[in-house]
Amino acid sequence: MKGNKSNKKNIKPRNKRSKKKFEHWLLLIPTLIVFVFFFIIPLIFLGVSSFRTFDSVDGIGDTWTLSNYTRFLTDPYYLGVLWTTIKIGILTTVICLIISYPVAYVISQLTGNTRNYLTLIMISPLLISMVIRAYGWRIILNNNGVINNFLMEIGLIDAPLKLLYTEFSVIVGMVHVLFPYMVLSIIGSLERIDPSVTRAANSLGANQFRTFFNVTLPLSLPGIFAGSILVFSLTTSSFVTPAILGGSQVKVMAYLTYEHVQVLLNWPFGGAIGFILIIIISITLLLYSRALTKLNKGVTIQ
Repeated sequence: MKGNKSNKKNIKPRNKRSKKKFEHWLLLIPTLIVFVFFFIIPLIFLGVSSFRTFDSVDGIGDTWTLSNYTRFLTDPYYLGVLWTTIKIGILTTVICLIISYPVAYVISQLTGNTRNYLTLIMISPLLISMVIRAYGWRIILNNNGVINNFLMEIGLIDAPLKLLYTEFSVIVGMVHVLFPYMVLSIIGSLERIDPSVTRAANSLGANQFRTFFNVTLPLSLPGIFAGSILVFSLTTSSFVTPAILGGSQVKVMAYLTYEHVQVLLNWPFGGAIGFILIIIISITLLLYSRALTKLNKGVTIQ
């Protein structure tokens, strides 16, 4: 009798756990359906087509080939576009990190309405369309824009500086767009740091400078890593901001993919460009993760 009762007690918790797992998966089903139909399936289709031949008359052929990938990897022009994309992504990530960390640190130390107002100001660019923000920077960076007019009026320059349609303008626009993502990621990491840890460091004789670099900064590396992933991935895959602020003079991988898929209708080569970009982003993030892992801070990609 006692054995039967204990078995019944064990069965009930198992049933509850299985029911909770089922409910969790049930909540995930709508998201999984959207993810599969609008991301996985198109990605598979694009990947398959990237190994097909293409003819301007007949379109996508039935023959399997690696020529689309070899064409990209052996052409200096396409490799230059790839390098420009990675360079803009790295510079945007570094600049966002440098200007975001102090802002995130200050906000994480505040409480009450002051914190709420600063957070609202910080995320306010997300409330405006990316296209509107990009055209706003065009007005500022144009030859007759605010910056050039101001510099000419105070006598620092005699002729307008070429600020628009350069890598500089693209980086400025991307930093403005992605700055909040980095701040929010770092704030989340800073808030999880136990205040008693920093107090313990101070009680052991560490000044604020040493406490920050030996305690706060290492413990906030997960937030830095998460923000860097977001900023770098979104920058290297961005199309709207580089197209508006860089135009045809600053080619990036996303713009190149658009040209071959939508303009030239060369889906196989456009698919190859897209997959090369995905591979390069994955390798870059993996190397970044390894570099942080060597610091023995426990930040890795699983």
